[in-house]
Amino acid sequence: MLTKLLAPCLPYLLKLGGIAAEKTAEKAGEKIAPDIWEKAKKIWSKLGSKVESKEELKVAAEQVAAKPESAARQAVFQEELETLLKENPDLAEAIAKILQEGQPTSTGVQINQTVTNNEGQAIGQMTDSKAIGRIDGNIQGGVNF
Repeated sequence: MLTKLLAPCLPYLLKLGGIAAEKTAEKAGEKIAPDIWEKAKKIWSKLGSKVESKEELKVAAEQVAAKPESAARQAVFQEELETLLKENPDLAEAIAKILQEGQPTSTGVQINQTVTNNEGQAIGQMTDSKAIGRIDGNIQGGVNF
């Protein structure tokens, strides 16, 4: 999850600092959702210096920054991150807290559903989203998502 969050942000995160920081933040804000960018910056504030100090991790981050969509490069970066976080449990805990910020606190999914006699159309509403679907045929028993 951490790698997936950071991958699209790495081209900008690696450039943060100095005179270019403001322009970098502007470009990132145009291409990355603001909430993801803010979370990535918080994580990078904890992680950035550690990445710079470990050559393998730095190279892996640069590789992902050059090609963020590459699953292979992300896998290497993920492996290096895991090693770093195992060696630094306090850092892992701090990043975990940042990742949990803004996450829903409920552990279950609540679905309210209204079924009308409109060709079996079912409209359901879930926490923070909606799903609209069509059911053709008979359903017996429970439906699991």
